Amino acid sequence: MTPLAPATIAAPFARYSHGVEVPAGWRLAVCSGQLGMASDGTVPESPREQADCCFANIAAILAEAQMTLADIVRINAYVTDRAHMQGYMDSRDAHVGTPPPASTLMIVSGFTRPEFKVEIEVIAAAP
Repeated sequence: MTPLAPATIAAPFARYSHGVEVPAGWRLAVCSGQLGMASDGTVPESPREQADCCFANIAAILAEAQMTLADIVRINAYVTDRAHMQGYMDSRDAHVGTPPPASTLMIVSGFTRPEFKVEIEVIAAAP
């Protein structure tokens, strides 16, 4: 993938790319939003741990397509409070490759169960 960073706009203010070009002929994998739930059904308390669970789930899904977290080209993430943004961003920065993917982070009013604080969906691409 090739990050897109036009000199005519301000640089990203966190670790993400404004855009990402996927070469012709690459395969895409699209993951549904993953909530911060471990494989045993437990839901960690902290936003960082929930985001880590989301990325672990996404890694398992991508592995089914012979891809890894380094193949992510687009992230849409949702948190239920502005205070949860840093935990999510710390997790994102620890799990995504370089160059970083295009990314959007939104604050939402909630998810299906009140203990969830983070949801993450991705698009990945690989040759």
